[in-house]
Amino acid sequence: MAEKLVAQKASKTRVKVKEIGFLVFIGLMALLPFALRLITGSGLNEGVTKFWQGQLIAFFIMAVFAMSYDLLIGFGGILSFGHAASFGGGAYAFGLLMKFWAPNFVKENPIVLGNTNLTMVVALLIVLLVVLAVSIAIGLLFAVTSMRLKGTYFAMLTLALSTALYIIIKSTDLHEWTGADEGLHGISLPIWLNPTQNRLTIYFITLGFLCLSYLLLRRFVNSPTGRVIIANRENEDRMRMIGYNPVTYRTIAFVVASIFAGLAGMLFAIWNMSATPTMISAVTTVNALIMTIMGGMGTLIGPIFGAAISQTIQQFFYTWFGARWPLIFGILFILIVMFLPYGIVGTWHLKKVEIRAGWKRLQKLLSVKSEPESADPGQQPPDV
Repeated sequence: MAEKLVAQKASKTRVKVKEIGFLVFIGLMALLPFALRLITGSGLNEGVTKFWQGQLIAFFIMAVFAMSYDLLIGFGGILSFGHAASFGGGAYAFGLLMKFWAPNFVKENPIVLGNTNLTMVVALLIVLLVVLAVSIAIGLLFAVTSMRLKGTYFAMLTLALSTALYIIIKSTDLHEWTGADEGLHGISLPIWLNPTQNRLTIYFITLGFLCLSYLLLRRFVNSPTGRVIIANRENEDRMRMIGYNPVTYRTIAFVVASIFAGLAGMLFAIWNMSATPTMISAVTTVNALIMTIMGGMGTLIGPIFGAAISQTIQQFFYTWFGARWPLIFGILFILIVMFLPYGIVGTWHLKKVEIRAGWKRLQKLLSVKSEPESADPGQQPPDV
């Protein structure tokens, strides 16, 4: 009993340390725009400061998308090639409503509280609810397909479903609404939500979204429901024997992952002020898979590392190598998979004891070498 209590306290301590480290990271990201302004001497909404805000906004959004995919493949053991359908579905749901419904709603239904016009806020709340509903519906669609199929067959079916949605969005019959190949552009946004005019506002919204998403997903995977999802990944037959229905918990995993992916897609549409068919394509899912593998599956922090590498290093690679940057990035990915087979964070979790022991041996060796040499042997000690 005492050992169990000690183990529980140690586990809670580790979780607290991880959350404190993550919150420190969030604090540093919050201060970064102001630090860049001091370093570069440019304004918060111009020059290098504005450029890096844009890069980090994309990183924050893709980090949440990668975490949502990690919930499926890392914690649930569910390989899906259609997760981008939720990402793109959230983007198109937001874009269509904000372009074709919200302007008329704001004009025809003014909502005023005192001297404050709340019409746009109410419209945004309604759009948010619709995005959530669409994300849940897409998650349920993919969950239904997992009732009879598993493994490779299920992965191929999710790819087929995602491709079908991709073809529908690109259909010329829907060009008036979705823009077909060109995508949905010209999304109407209030000034305070416009990424061109108020980039710092979008920066803090996406940063807060990343922080909240991590804490909620951390709480979810550590909950009893999350533990059952992880147990299903390890041995589905045994979980069925002890009374759990794997289909129910797979459905929960799909819906939760789809909600976060849909919200990430909505923010991506705000950031780009558009939604394109590429957001639904299998390439987008593969990008999330690459981020998750690089960082470490089943860690939540890992996909954030993977998104940071993928989103920020691409800019440097493009500057250094031009159009050949995907080749260099591919080589980097191969090296990470070869030498860090469990990803950056995953390998650290498995090998941290050995790494720390090796580091201590290295420090001890260096300290021995740096000790001052003994006195000259030819010099006689003084008489006592």
